[in-house]
Amino acid sequence: MYNGSCLCGAVKYQILSEPKKVAHCHCTMCQKQHGAAFATYASVKKEDLVYVQGEEYLKSFNSSDTIERKFCGQCGSSLEWGGSPDYAEWVSIAIGTLDSPYEPEKIDNLFKKNRVCWIGEVNE
Repeated sequence: MYNGSCLCGAVKYQILSEPKKVAHCHCTMCQKQHGAAFATYASVKKEDLVYVQGEEYLKSFNSSDTIERKFCGQCGSSLEWGGSPDYAEWVSIAIGTLDSPYEPEKIDNLFKKNRVCWIGEVNE
């Protein structure tokens, strides 16, 4: 089990299983949402992501027809995205919001063609 929270601590969650896949996403939507070169997400089963505090503070935004991104309405921390028709039973949690130590075995890089020029090389 892993614990996580937003920047202000209003929203707290638990992940009840080991994440399946971790990826640095370089797509322009993730860049804009995080204000960074990329966002790092871990995929977990929907039923294994449990909000234990502050669910009423969650806000959402549909960044495309099917994708819903959730964030804290108090501090703006990006927390999760989900809604992919191909992976309807999964959500992706922003691992920068984890409070528990977590060391993924492997991290993939997605949408590398959108990699910004102001960061170093992206490992394969």
